[in-house]
Amino acid sequence: MNIHSHPIRVYFEDTDAGGIVYHATYLRWAERARTEALRDIHLPHSLMMERHDSLLVVRRIEVEYWRPARLDDLVTVQTRTLSMRAAMISLEQRVMLGEDLLASLHVDLACLDKTSMRPTRIPEPWRVALAPPPGS
Repeated sequence: MNIHSHPIRVYFEDTDAGGIVYHATYLRWAERARTEALRDIHLPHSLMMERHDSLLVVRRIEVEYWRPARLDDLVTVQTRTLSMRAAMISLEQRVMLGEDLLASLHVDLACLDKTSMRPTRIPEPWRVALAPPPGS
């Protein structure tokens, strides 16, 4: 997957009393951006669940905060695949304000069988569409 960009406006509900984006808000934004990235390639979560009885869940996430986002900012969450194994995808997500990096996230997603909740191979359509570009 090439870099997917998802714009997000900072609303009052995203901030603390000082108008600075609350740290956990970045996790919600990252989840929303991952969901929209799948929709944009016509492979939404719901399709994986319905046709393959599988789902992607966060196994591990690391966030590094560089600069604060503030009320009314228009930020962009960029998502790209770093690597893929049979049942795991590693992503990099960056929250940007123009050219300024606000936060960087490293996210490991595990593919699980919907019933047993045990690891299962990532279904083929997602494996192909989410594969990191050659040489990356």
